[in-house]
Amino acid sequence: MTTVTSSTHQAPAPSSAAKLLKMAFDGGDMKLLRRETIARLQSSPLDAATLMNLCVVEQILGDQASGLERQSEALRLDRLYRSSWPASPQALRVLAFMTPGDLASNTPIDFLLQGSDSILYSLYVVPGEPLPDPLPDHDIAIVIAGESDEVRPVMTEIDRLIPTWPCAVLNRPGRVLRLSREEMYRVLESVPGLMMPATVRIGRDACEKLGRAATFPLIARTIGSHAGRGLAKLDDGEAMDRYLRDHPADAEFCISPYVDYRSSDGLFRKYRIVWVDGRPFPCHMAIGADWKMWYLNADMASSPAKRAEEEQFMSTFDDGFARRHAQALAVAVERFGLEYVGIDCAEMPDGRLLVFEGDIALVAHDMDPPDLYPYKGPQMRKLFTAFYDMLKRHAERQ
Repeated sequence: MTTVTSSTHQAPAPSSAAKLLKMAFDGGDMKLLRRETIARLQSSPLDAATLMNLCVVEQILGDQASGLERQSEALRLDRLYRSSWPASPQALRVLAFMTPGDLASNTPIDFLLQGSDSILYSLYVVPGEPLPDPLPDHDIAIVIAGESDEVRPVMTEIDRLIPTWPCAVLNRPGRVLRLSREEMYRVLESVPGLMMPATVRIGRDACEKLGRAATFPLIARTIGSHAGRGLAKLDDGEAMDRYLRDHPADAEFCISPYVDYRSSDGLFRKYRIVWVDGRPFPCHMAIGADWKMWYLNADMASSPAKRAEEEQFMSTFDDGFARRHAQALAVAVERFGLEYVGIDCAEMPDGRLLVFEGDIALVAHDMDPPDLYPYKGPQMRKLFTAFYDMLKRHAERQ
């Protein structure tokens, strides 16, 4: 059993990833920040916190490989990090089980906690490597490593640790792993008022055969893809052949039927919903003319009409969207069995809730400029407060 006790050793405290992302979102000079951070490393090459800062900055600038190499260097020095925002002596102490990886690999918990009276300890779990010992005192623990093929060994290791962990651990690893697209379909298949297209994982040879016999259109994805990477709508066998030629290094793909979820005005609407202890919260609504849409390509900033509709969705969520889909949302989160989890979804013309994907690592943030999105900040603060309250409530139950 790992010792959890007070320790004079202070874990490195890098800048909050949320703070760095907000700086970039607001147009800050990230190249200058990279130069300054590299200069600090030249004088202190074993500074794990600065290495972690550079890891985030490199990824923001698009150099993921360099960023992950900086992360590996940092993790060789220390695998436990402490939040850098101010906290009182009575602050809630939270330990997050994390996986090494890019910015999308873990729940962006900095956004959820940075405005609260909390101390966040980020513990990177590496299979085969002993945990830092002793670990600092903490009141509650939560798994924030998102679902992926690569994270399965990490989840197995976390699962091994949980039975002897000295406090409650939220978001059990086995339940998180059920959020893969193919498994999630089976989890949600019979939920009343909800549909999720069946997703199968198949190899290249099977895709070639499918291209000659399938009922089109189909949606193809590379394994582990998000935010539109490796995603395509295939209308016929020739499109399948082109898709395979465009992805020569991929041995497997996720294939699902295409579902036309256009509203009556011909536009597509996608929603991000997050549950905290079973209660759903709205994160955003994206509106666009293309089926392959996520918030960043919906161009919400240039359309007052779209933003007005999103404001209406968010401000009336409890009595509108959440009430219309109350049964589907309640049954879905019960089957997930997770304290914190989210989905991207849409409303079908027949009233059913269409689910595209789910994870615990979906981004929920408050970076949008308040002059354009005055309605978002208050809504996101409700979510952040609920998350903090959930952690405190579970900590007090022990």
